[in-house]
Amino acid sequence: MSDIVLMPVYNEGGTVSAVLDSVREHFDGEILIVNDGSTDDTNAALAARDDITVIAHPVNMGYGRALAEGFAIARTREARRVVTMDCDGQHEPAHILQFLGELESGADIVSGSRYLPRSAAVGEPPTNRREINARVSAEINSVTGWGITDAFCGFKAYRLAALEGIALCEPGYAMPLELWAKVHLAGMVVREMPVERIYFDHDRSFGHDLDDPEVRFAYYMRVWAKALEGHPC
Repeated sequence: MSDIVLMPVYNEGGTVSAVLDSVREHFDGEILIVNDGSTDDTNAALAARDDITVIAHPVNMGYGRALAEGFAIARTREARRVVTMDCDGQHEPAHILQFLGELESGADIVSGSRYLPRSAAVGEPPTNRREINARVSAEINSVTGWGITDAFCGFKAYRLAALEGIALCEPGYAMPLELWAKVHLAGMVVREMPVERIYFDHDRSFGHDLDDPEVRFAYYMRVWAKALEGHPC
C-alpha cells in the first residue's frame, strides 16, 4: 500500500521543474502528474524526468477532471493516501509528510488553509479572490458546521478509501464545491491544517467570464447546490 502525490499541471513551464525537485526532496513515493493539455515548456520539462508518472491530456479538460482522473489512477495503484498539490510554487512540499501524518489522527480529508492564525504569508491574494473564498467558506460552514477557513486550497491529503463511491463530475474550478458537498453528505471527517499563503501571480485568469467575481461566485454556488441535492453526473 503506497502513498501518492498527485499534481494537476497546466502551462507551468516556469515552475514545474523546481517544484518537482522540491517535492522529491521530501517525498520518495510516486509522483503522479496529470498534464492537462499544456502548450508551453511544461511538456519538455516533464519529458526530461524519469522519477515521475505522467498522464497527458491532448487538450485542456479542466482542473476538476484532472484531479478526478488522478484519483482513479491512484486506486489502480492501490494507494492508501493521496496528497494533492499545485505546481505553481504556491504550495510548500515540506508539508507533505505532515499532511500524511495528520490523516492518521482520524480524518478522512486534511485540507490546507492559508487563513488560519498559524498560516504564514508571502504576498497577499487579490482582494476579490479572498472575498469569494470567504463567502464560499461561510456558505459551506452554514450547511456542514465544519468551520473551515479556506474552501479552495488545493493542498490536501485524502484517505483514498473514504472517497470510494464519491463520483466527482465537475470538470472545472468548482470541483472543490462538489467535493465538499458530497463529503458532507457521506459524513466524512474533515480537518484543516495551516499552510503558507504564497501569492506571486495576481494576473492569473480563470478563463472566459469567470474572471468576473460575481459570475464566478454564482458558478460555484450552482455546482454546490446541485451536488447537495444529490444530482447524478
